[in-house]
Amino acid sequence: MKPLFIPLKREHFESFESGAKTTEFRQYGPRWNERTCIVGRPVILSLGYGKQRRLKGVITAFSKKPILKSRCGVLFWSLYGTDALGPVAEIDIELIDEEHS
Repeated sequence: MKPLFIPLKREHFESFESGAKTTEFRQYGPRWNERTCIVGRPVILSLGYGKQRRLKGVITAFSKKPILKSRCGVLFWSLYGTDALGPVAEIDIELIDEEHS
């Protein structure tokens, strides 16, 4: 299966890189749903859209939650306002240690 490409802002990319972050939150929809975020699917986490800094991982869990029940619901609401009234996709990702894989 083709890896799911996930571009990230620097702060989120570096949080994944350090191990502080293991879950990505996206607005649920055509790109971020149960059919595209299948457990076991490989992912590529990218610092923006460039090719210089990328991490490989695999989806370990996926859940669809109402915005106010999501761990990031308040943040989504503050960033997107009424455009973020729909559900949130919570995508758990485990990084792959390329040196030992």
